[in-house]
Amino acid sequence: MKVIASSLRKGNVVEIDEKLYVILSAQNFHPGKGTPVTQVDMRRISDGVKVSERWKTTEQVERAHVEEREYDFLYEDGEGYHFMEPETYDQLVVGADIVGDQNVFLTEGMRVFLKTYNDAAIAIELPQKVVVEVAETEPVVKGQTASSSYKPALMTNGVRVMVPPHIGVGTRVVINTDDSTYVERAKD
Repeated sequence: MKVIASSLRKGNVVEIDEKLYVILSAQNFHPGKGTPVTQVDMRRISDGVKVSERWKTTEQVERAHVEEREYDFLYEDGEGYHFMEPETYDQLVVGADIVGDQNVFLTEGMRVFLKTYNDAAIAIELPQKVVVEVAETEPVVKGQTASSSYKPALMTNGVRVMVPPHIGVGTRVVINTDDSTYVERAKD
C-alpha cells in the first residue's frame, strides 16, 4: 500500500527495491524556502544495514503489509527475548538486534506490539509510557525553584532521567519510552 512520506513513523516497515526496511526515526523538515522533506533512518531487515533516505513529504512510498499483534513479554535468555501471544499462547523469540536499546523498558508481563513478516519478528513497539522506580538521585537543595531546574536520577532499570527536585529515591515515576523523559509522578 502506498503512503505519503510525511506519514511514516518509527516502527513502520517500507519496501524499497523489493527489500524490507524498518524505520528507526522519521523527521519532517519544513524549510522557509524550498520543498518540505522527510528524513528517514531505517534498517534493512535482511542484513541489518542502516540506511538514511530523504523524500519530499508528498512523495509516495510503498508500505509493506506486515502483521502487527499484541504479545506479552515473558523473559530474556541467551537465545533472545521471549514473547507470548495472549490468545493462542504461541511463543516467539526476538533477537537483541530487533529489541535494541529498548530492552531496558521490558518488564515481565508487559504488553507490546510485535510486527512480523513471514512469521519472523522485524520490529517491536513498546507502550509510550512506563512506570519505573527511582533508584538514586541527589537530595533536594533548599531554595531551588521547581519550575526551572531538574536533577539527574537513575532508575531501577538503569536509565538516567532528569526529574523535578521534589522526586526522591523510591518514588515511582512515569517516563516516556521514546526519549526517556520524565512525564509525571506515578498515580499508584
